[in-house]
Amino acid sequence: MEIKKPAMAGTLESSDCQVTVEAGEGKIDLELNSAVINQFGNQIRKVTFETLERLGVKDVKITIVDKGALDCTIKARIEGAVYRSLEQIEHLPWGGAIR
Repeated sequence: MEIKKPAMAGTLESSDCQVTVEAGEGKIDLELNSAVINQFGNQIRKVTFETLERLGVKDVKITIVDKGALDCTIKARIEGAVYRSLEQIEHLPWGGAIR
């Protein structure tokens, strides 16, 4: 999948995360801001790269502002932002691409 336009999903509420995606420069460029980065930063990065790989996204600038989100929430927010950027609003494979 190729990111067509900037898009965002999620909130800055506790136990959530806000994910922003935009067209990249030939690679996955991740910017992560998290209150729990020392404890869970590696896991958040792992979930992010796995989710993007399963979605087929290889060229993206992704920014995540984490407020203690669980892995399933991070996956859902990434998926939502990517589909919004594609302007795909029908026949969404929610959860189908993410295992």
